[in-house]
Amino acid sequence: MVIQVGEMIPETTFSYVAWTPELEDQSACGVPTKLSTSEWKGKKVVLFSVPGAFTPTCHVNHLPPYLQKYNEFKAKGVDVVAVVAANDPFVMSGWGRVEGLKDKILALSDTNASWSASLGLQKDLSGIGFGIRTGRYALIIDNLVVKYVGVEEGGDVTVSGADAVLAKL
Repeated sequence: MVIQVGEMIPETTFSYVAWTPELEDQSACGVPTKLSTSEWKGKKVVLFSVPGAFTPTCHVNHLPPYLQKYNEFKAKGVDVVAVVAANDPFVMSGWGRVEGLKDKILALSDTNASWSASLGLQKDLSGIGFGIRTGRYALIIDNLVVKYVGVEEGGDVTVSGADAVLAKL
């Protein structure tokens, strides 16, 4: 069952590599740290999920508009913008560096897509050799309560894209 508007998000702890200037020269990997969703209490969070870092739709069509419109999200009172995928925290960090996220958008690792599965939003891509992944979706979370769920049915970025989410804020 897919999480619904009005429900509390299940608590989890994501791994991620926090951006630091040392990551700029590409010779450092950073150290993964933990982020608990409980830290979002009292905050407005936009979280979008992609099946994989560096994959064509995710890399070209899904993530870049969120970065381009980052200031619009902030102007609408969003405290945290985050992208999540089943990739490990080092891959997510590398993707974030290539995309230029710096400290604007958190690149979170949902290992084995377990949190996405708890939302009913995992995707089985075993048929193409990717295994279980996070689905393509977006959530608006306010004080740990879901205010918007946009789940993509096909391969396009529509209801989970930056413009769709901005329109719901």
